[in-house]
Amino acid sequence: MRIEYGHFTEQVRGVSNILVTGGAGFIGANFVLDWIAVESSPIVNLDKLTYAGNLGNLSNLKHDPRHVFVKGDICDRARVARLLAEHRPSAIVHFAAESHVDRSIHAPAEFVQTNVTGTFSLLEEARAYWSSLAEPEKSRFRFLHVSTDEVYGSLGPDDPAFTENTPYAPNSPYAASKAASDHLVRAYHHTYGLPTLTTNCSNNYGPFQFPEKLIPLMIVNAVQGRPLPVYGDGLNVRDWLYVGDHCAAVRLVLHKGRPGETYNVGGNSEKTNLEVVKTICTILDELRPLRSLPITHNPSPIARYSSLVTFVRDRPGHDRRYAMDAGKMAAEFGWKPGERFETGVRKTVQWYLDHMDWVQNVTSGAYRNWIDLNYGSRKIGNGE
Repeated sequence: MRIEYGHFTEQVRGVSNILVTGGAGFIGANFVLDWIAVESSPIVNLDKLTYAGNLGNLSNLKHDPRHVFVKGDICDRARVARLLAEHRPSAIVHFAAESHVDRSIHAPAEFVQTNVTGTFSLLEEARAYWSSLAEPEKSRFRFLHVSTDEVYGSLGPDDPAFTENTPYAPNSPYAASKAASDHLVRAYHHTYGLPTLTTNCSNNYGPFQFPEKLIPLMIVNAVQGRPLPVYGDGLNVRDWLYVGDHCAAVRLVLHKGRPGETYNVGGNSEKTNLEVVKTICTILDELRPLRSLPITHNPSPIARYSSLVTFVRDRPGHDRRYAMDAGKMAAEFGWKPGERFETGVRKTVQWYLDHMDWVQNVTSGAYRNWIDLNYGSRKIGNGE
């Protein structure tokens, strides 16, 4: 692996044919690892290494010359232009984003900067680079933008799932910033002819997810004997997608998607938040019974992890239900998720149990301060 910091290059290797942004984050790192394993072709990985980006996610590629890591910001247009000119990628896969709804409520400006301004900057440099290409490289080039189901807003309990034609109705600063970036990508295709692709995915889970998100937060808190905070009544519904299935779908769209098109990627696994948390508790009861843990934060003896469930005040603008119709992916590519929620979440729980050293490394004092800020004043009552 070659690593660049500023204008310093640690090791000189060959060029890559794909540029990934945000490839040290949760989904991006899984994509990079899968790409190297499945595609076996080289990749340039541009990541700012904010709190959710972790070079340790890519430790398996430390000595792999096919992976070039570059520490940098997508808003740095000069840096992006230099990378495109130097490495001449055949595609850009754009994962880089601020992605946590709760953080967007507390600090929306960061989401506008990265998700809107950053995507605009990347599109501008991609357009200039693409325009300079000769055939057949110009026709082969693709710009794939990875987005979210949250741009579509909220569904009622009996509403049909989101399709690619569902009108946008974002309800959080995060969702609004991603909706804006989606519109920019669409506009650059229709105005300039840039061969763009957009994927909108449902809630991802799996290895390397930063433990501010629901599933890893519940696992980490549970094994530490801490309360498991569940917003509101716990009946908000999400469609859950295993990250490996998402990565496979993105690769498929990159290879076979039609420029200018949007593709919804879903896990076909609608669950309430409370169902998700109780499923995790049941798996932990089996894999790591509470009697084997020092319960330092709960002096009263408890027999099951579900006893740690604590309902907390709901967050503002909390969408009630998301569901994704991935019929277009199935019809055009024959794609469907390989993991059921029950199998994927078991793999995820086991991964976190086996990698608590990774958890310790990423949950710094800043992380603990964030958890206190977001959940400290929300407590309502126990879930039993």
